[in-house]
Amino acid sequence: MQQSVTGEPRYRIRALHTADTVTVYQAYDPGIGLPAARAGRFPAAWKRDRMTWIKPSFLWMMYRSGWGTKDGQQTVLAVEITREGFAWALDHACLSHYQRGLHPDRASWQRELRRAPARVQWDPERDLQLQPLPHRSLQLGLCGEAAARYADEWTVGITDVTPLAHRIHALVRDRRLAEAAVLLPGERLWGDGRSVPARLLP
Repeated sequence: MQQSVTGEPRYRIRALHTADTVTVYQAYDPGIGLPAARAGRFPAAWKRDRMTWIKPSFLWMMYRSGWGTKDGQQTVLAVEITREGFAWALDHACLSHYQRGLHPDRASWQRELRRAPARVQWDPERDLQLQPLPHRSLQLGLCGEAAARYADEWTVGITDVTPLAHRIHALVRDRRLAEAAVLLPGERLWGDGRSVPARLLP
């Protein structure tokens, strides 16, 4: 696996996970996020026919949602899904962009993209101040069968972590980074550090 300048694997999956589940993050308008957290499952208003992106990195979710302050992203959810579901999505995923040398040609990649119910994108991981780090964080897009399975089969719990996001953000603003770091979810390598499948690496 490629190494970053810090010596860490450049592409790796880090997540809060147990023997049975993996936690991913999403941010929604309160009209979707609050009912989802109350019921522990997505409400009928959640569209299963749309692409939905899940993020195992809490800090990348904070970067994307502005610590849960951006319009339409004011409710940050920690969604606990089955390990089997997460693994299924990876097994059925393709890269979200064409990669010369990995795909035979652009047309082949486009055909794969149309067939695949999941897609992988890699973006710079973020630190507590939301600055980019040398290694990358996984974003996993789900559509079609994968999105339906995510909502109806894989999800075992949904928690509103917006108060946690705001608390950590307040500490960061006060430059109390050590205190903020203690509150972060305990993310670690998925699969005990196993390599990411080569077909999902740029």
